[in-house]
Amino acid sequence: MKTVDVAIAGAGLIGVAAALELRTRGLTVTVLDRQEPGREASFAAAGMLAPSPDDLSSLPLVPLGKSSIALYPEFVAHIEQASGKTTGFAQKGTLELFFGADGESERDRFMAERKRIGIAVEPLSVLQAREMEPSLTSQVFAAAWLYQEAIVNPRLLIDAAISAAKAGGVGVLANCTVTGLVREANRCTGVLTSDGPISAGCVVIAAGCFSVGIGAEIAPYAPTIPVRGQMLALRAPAGTTSIVALRHVIRSANGYLVPHDDGRIVAGSTLENGVQEKIVTSAGMGKIQGAAIEMVPALKSAEIVETWAGLRPGTPDGLPILGPTDIQGLVIATGHYRNGILLAPITAKLVVPWALGLTIDRDLAAFSPMRFVDRRSFLPEEPPSRQAAG
Repeated sequence: MKTVDVAIAGAGLIGVAAALELRTRGLTVTVLDRQEPGREASFAAAGMLAPSPDDLSSLPLVPLGKSSIALYPEFVAHIEQASGKTTGFAQKGTLELFFGADGESERDRFMAERKRIGIAVEPLSVLQAREMEPSLTSQVFAAAWLYQEAIVNPRLLIDAAISAAKAGGVGVLANCTVTGLVREANRCTGVLTSDGPISAGCVVIAAGCFSVGIGAEIAPYAPTIPVRGQMLALRAPAGTTSIVALRHVIRSANGYLVPHDDGRIVAGSTLENGVQEKIVTSAGMGKIQGAAIEMVPALKSAEIVETWAGLRPGTPDGLPILGPTDIQGLVIATGHYRNGILLAPITAKLVVPWALGLTIDRDLAAFSPMRFVDRRSFLPEEPPSRQAAG
């Protein structure tokens, strides 16, 4: 039987980032994925790194998001150096747009709420916003500048992270499904897989929306819910690139545009709770295109170069599931919903002491997997809908 210090179920960015961090501490680590690693939520994301909350239910995430984005330069530098690959990371900031006659008052409320929780934001006049992005619609009434936000290319990042993990000695097993736990009384001592059991001193569940399906022992701690998000990528037609050569993320209450170095503009997204089919619909594409054109009318003539759908890992209360359980040696790191790319560095840092059985001097009770074990019959079935994160 294969034996490692830590076995991680799920080779998306959360699982791979945790493996990288554990490996730097000298631990032997194997990451297992039911298919090709990195091809679920991590691959489908837009790449916004935005700790600004979507709504009041997201407020507990703000400190984690701020801590994680501060870790990003070091995080991507390590991955890029170890892999020899780029990740598309850039701190370019975000323009938040407001429409309608109440646009300025809505912008002012938006800014006041974010300043109260320590999110860096400045007001912009319409003229200033259009100087930063000349292709913005003339219909915008007010704008805010979240200058500390950043972007990364999720597909490049997960590919580089997997390469870095392999180069560092992490075992990455593709097409190996985790089907349950190996237990000795109340201690987890490994995982059962489609390729046979693996012995481990600690098991970390980081399988996104598929965590709940690993087995009956996992489900009470990780009641994840698939939330389909449809996306599309646009590219300006030949000869008109300058018209829509966006330099910053542009976001409104209806959608977002994320420009990447390869010339693609990623636009999103839909929020479809409980939908497991990774297909796009005409209604979903119409909604996304409509929001994109509302912000940048020139995109009406842009070429749609790709459409796709991903499954975000939602939770009953919309917050991640992070921490140890009452089964010794079992740690949960899943349910990041729309914030998996943003929260990967801080999640990786947190997993290390949990895997070693140490306590953390930080109040993370809001994210504990034990909240579902204690109150699971009183929780709603679906996470709240949100409209402004990637």
